[in-house]
Amino acid sequence: MSDIIKLEAVTDISEARRFSVAPMMDWTDRHCRVLHRQLTRRALLFTEMVTSPAVIHGDRDRLLGFSAVEHPLALQLGGSDPAELAEATRIGGAYGYDEINLNVGCPSDRVQSGRFGACLMAEPELVAVCIRAMKGATDLPVTVKCRIGIDDQDTEQSLDRFADQMVAAGADHLYVHARKAWLKGLSPKENRTIPPLDYPRVYRLAARLAPDHLSINGGIETIDAAEGHLAHMSGVMLGRAAYHEPMLLAEIDHRLFGEPAVPVDLGSVMRAMADYAEAELGKGARLNNITRHMLGLANGRPGARTFRQILSVDAARRGAGPDVMLRALDAVEPERAVA
Repeated sequence: MSDIIKLEAVTDISEARRFSVAPMMDWTDRHCRVLHRQLTRRALLFTEMVTSPAVIHGDRDRLLGFSAVEHPLALQLGGSDPAELAEATRIGGAYGYDEINLNVGCPSDRVQSGRFGACLMAEPELVAVCIRAMKGATDLPVTVKCRIGIDDQDTEQSLDRFADQMVAAGADHLYVHARKAWLKGLSPKENRTIPPLDYPRVYRLAARLAPDHLSINGGIETIDAAEGHLAHMSGVMLGRAAYHEPMLLAEIDHRLFGEPAVPVDLGSVMRAMADYAEAELGKGARLNNITRHMLGLANGRPGARTFRQILSVDAARRGAGPDVMLRALDAVEPERAVA
């Protein structure tokens, strides 16, 4: 941990929760988060889910290391053993995260077999014990991300019961994906689209628990939609829309946090990421592990197809360097290449 840079969050964590980018396995790694931070200073970012045994026994610097620019940043943990989660929370806190979040929403078979994720919505008492243990291991906020229910649960009764126990255990915030998770019969991919969205149910929960704060997640694709949800909720969370259309994040600080409108220049973002890539390549990273998160930056612009091709194909070649990223920029800003 000697080279981990500690940095105060650029905004209060409770304010940052007004807009957050969802934790997404294989997507929201540290390279992705550095990109997102070029576009929004204020949004709360999340790590991918990391299991508590991996934190305790694995390569901590690889699993938990991050760049100082990523603040404000939440670490998402997966697990169901209170003692393990407490220890993982203590370790995560020492790395300088701003929040520790417990995953009670992932529906994958692998997660279920490990007894964590959405299956824990059937065991609110156990989750409450986990939250208390995590709270006892840190001064950081401890939060929960969940669904509105699982399988045949009555979402009116079961969600209220679950949320009440989280609040009683001291959870500082709930992020609620407005869909059920069907653990029997649907794949993780199908669970992201087939169960119907029920935003009013999450609104009712937020109104009942006020002044405790909740964020809403699931199927939100535009900043206009996010603004609509904020009429009912204290926070909104975007996932795949923010990943596939990253430039929408450039609107967040102005539209949702009230900061002066400052146009985000694609060239500035690309050059900043090229500088970042040069440093990371010196540490052994591969360029395509960085550029794979950048494919949507030029969506809707002339040359976007060539931009994506360069960042996906050329960046994967042996010895590829940051110049590949600047060539991709030339595809959508040809005047830069001529100049």
